[in-house]
Amino acid sequence: MTDLVTRAQLVLLARTLHVPVDRIAHLEKLGPRRLHELQQRSAATLFDQHTPVFERIAKLVPIIPLGISLPIVQRLVPPTMTGRAAGAIGVQYPHKAVEALLKMSVEYAADCAPFLDPRTVGQLADDAPAPPVVAIVNELLQRRDYVTAGPFLAYATPELIRAVEEGVPDDEGLIRSAAYAYSGESISAVVRCLLAGPGQRLPAMLGTIINGSKELRLAALSVFARCEPDVIAAVGDILFDVAPPSAIADLLTTYIGADATPEMLRFIGHLSQNALTRLALNPVIADIAEPMVTAVDGTSDLAVWRGVLEPLARTPEEVRRRAGLRLTQLDTPTLLMLPAIAQAARLWAPLLWLLAATDVDVQARLGELWATSTRLDSDLLERRVTDQRLDSLLATLTTTIRLLR
Repeated sequence: MTDLVTRAQLVLLARTLHVPVDRIAHLEKLGPRRLHELQQRSAATLFDQHTPVFERIAKLVPIIPLGISLPIVQRLVPPTMTGRAAGAIGVQYPHKAVEALLKMSVEYAADCAPFLDPRTVGQLADDAPAPPVVAIVNELLQRRDYVTAGPFLAYATPELIRAVEEGVPDDEGLIRSAAYAYSGESISAVVRCLLAGPGQRLPAMLGTIINGSKELRLAALSVFARCEPDVIAAVGDILFDVAPPSAIADLLTTYIGADATPEMLRFIGHLSQNALTRLALNPVIADIAEPMVTAVDGTSDLAVWRGVLEPLARTPEEVRRRAGLRLTQLDTPTLLMLPAIAQAARLWAPLLWLLAATDVDVQARLGELWATSTRLDSDLLERRVTDQRLDSLLATLTTTIRLLR
């Protein structure tokens, strides 16, 4: 299966280009970041072609009262045109945009929403009052138009998130919409508000996921696995409180069966100590330990490695023995990289505890491999992982600075 975020960005790009997703499936090799950039640039190019038309339309806005023009627009102008023009006009005349939103029918506004310029959605979300936006979101979710609702949620202000928490009852719709939001920071901000909100929405939302379809579970994983570590830890604690061990086992089995193991491991890697222990004691770990280890072969992603080693180090000895054996059977480049990963992510303790359960000859083979590897290779591998840690640190600092502002 394609990476969950990549799949969502493919769908958004196909929507922008007005083509079936299968038509551009070959672009999945670009990865989520480049697909997102391509979608944004494609949308910008398409909207910029109509800039002169929008500018001529905008000149009429201060002249013709909305009470006269809006009924005519809703009756005669296709939502495609209104939506494409609304973004540009709304940025130039924000007060008029708010007035129009209050007077426009919810159904027509929802018809127009898929055609808004994505560059203007953020500003419109900042200016728009919550009640009409909540009504439009409810209409989009009722239509199951999650692709359109996603960007609205990504730009939601804390006030709007609180209004959505109170006024949008569709848990599944919110989760599936959020999966189409690209920014992990935006998703974290939304989930953080839900965690702190008076409605305490997360327990019920997680219950919906547990009892939901495979598609809903995968959408939820895409959302929560991209959250910041403290948000994941908080969500994980609630999940283990509301879900019995059998439900946790069913979730993990679903993710592994759908080839979403890397995303699952990124989520697991940031669980609290208590949640990790409860996960390690779940009987399903005995069945999925080896597939979990197999999933890290060839990767230097510290979060994924943490999601493997931290829970497996807490499992019974027999599970650790089999998982440790599978670990030593990974490709040689991966095993050579392992000391640098353990050092960078502070995973020496769980790694050694896992290996301690293996047979002596297995430990000896791995020790010989590490002992005979050249110092040059070790330095290169350590720099590779250190660069990844620096990238993560810079991202954290950027987020902190943004919050302090």
